Amino acid sequence: MNGIKVSTNNKKNKSRAMEWVKHFVRDVRKYIGLLIMALPTIILIFVLKYLPLPGMYLAFVKFRHQGRGFFYNMFHSKFIGLDNFKFLFSGGDTLLMFRNTIGYNIIFIFVGLVVTITVAIMIHEMLGETVKKVFQTFMFLPYFLSWVVISYIALSFLSDSGIINDFLVMIGKEPISFYFEPKYWPFILVVANIWKGIGYGTVVYISALKGIDRSLYEAAAIDGAKKWDQIKYITLPLLKPLVIILTILAVGGILNSDFGLFYHLPKNSGPLFTATHTLDVYVYKTFLVSGNVGLSAATGVFKSVVGFLIVLITNTIVRKIDEEKSLF
Repeated sequence: MNGIKVSTNNKKNKSRAMEWVKHFVRDVRKYIGLLIMALPTIILIFVLKYLPLPGMYLAFVKFRHQGRGFFYNMFHSKFIGLDNFKFLFSGGDTLLMFRNTIGYNIIFIFVGLVVTITVAIMIHEMLGETVKKVFQTFMFLPYFLSWVVISYIALSFLSDSGIINDFLVMIGKEPISFYFEPKYWPFILVVANIWKGIGYGTVVYISALKGIDRSLYEAAAIDGAKKWDQIKYITLPLLKPLVIILTILAVGGILNSDFGLFYHLPKNSGPLFTATHTLDVYVYKTFLVSGNVGLSAATGVFKSVVGFLIVLITNTIVRKIDEEKSLF
């Protein structure tokens, strides 16, 4: 009897496997065009995101150049456990570094969110198609500029002989040494970051706004709803899922700090240390002194693990509040 049952189960499993293969082949044939279009992106993601993963091992070794190839050097370096991670917390300015990194990111996320959505709605609601495209093009331009280029644009405004100081002198005020006074830089860094990224963010939200059914606005207008009421009761609620998803993803990168923003823009000015000292700047400066690859790898692993956990926690909270709006 047992033999007959085993034989029957094997036949059932084989039948399910064959059925799964048939469905798979049918789906591949059905979506072959989309799969071919997605193939370059899939290959790029695999090469850039998954292929380097074995390099995380560098975070746990004391890397030594032995002149026999990178992988030989990596896997024959001395295993030192979590020693590379200790340097992140061993500096005298660790608290300042994490405060700046996390604090700036929180401001970037929430101020950037408000500004981007506001501008996107203004462009979408108030401008014609031609003017809208011109605005989007000019706003997108800073996104493609290097921080090195932007740093020199900022220098023309903020240096002792820059445009702002010339204006202050002209109206009888004292000039300001921006590159020696850290109190101005939280504001400058936030403005520069939003200015550079607002074009990209606006395009994303305008794309979502174009997907909203116009008949909803027409029905609201017939009922006497003014423009602000339409934005408040139609636009913002329908943008909510996209806002939540983008915010969850942004929170996952809360330990990232744009190196160009914090290093190039202030011209690596020493007096601005308290305002510009972030995790990535610290790692760069430490690497210049020690040349230890393991320290950089440890930082990358630490940021990835913490970011991943934050995304999981944030998504769990969102799922408990409203399951349909969670990321997964």
